[in-house]
Amino acid sequence: MAKEGLKAREVKRQKLVAKFAEKRAALKAAGDYAALDKLPKNASPVRLHNRCKLTGRPRGYMRQFGISRVTFREMALDGKIPGVKKASW
Repeated sequence: MAKEGLKAREVKRQKLVAKFAEKRAALKAAGDYAALDKLPKNASPVRLHNRCKLTGRPRGYMRQFGISRVTFREMALDGKIPGVKKASW
């Protein structure tokens, strides 16, 4: 489990990116890089990092499900993810 502060920081970044998205796009289209540089660093979408919705784990994130590989495996083995079962051949 990730610390609550790390999860909160990521949510704060997401809100900041959404807030400045239009302004950033307009400045980029105008080519005003000096004004772009004055925007908050965390307003850049590059600084976002995907995290598991359940545990907050930053690595091994599966976009299709929104969870980490560890959580995915546990849930798949428990049968909590519809249409997913362990492969055997």
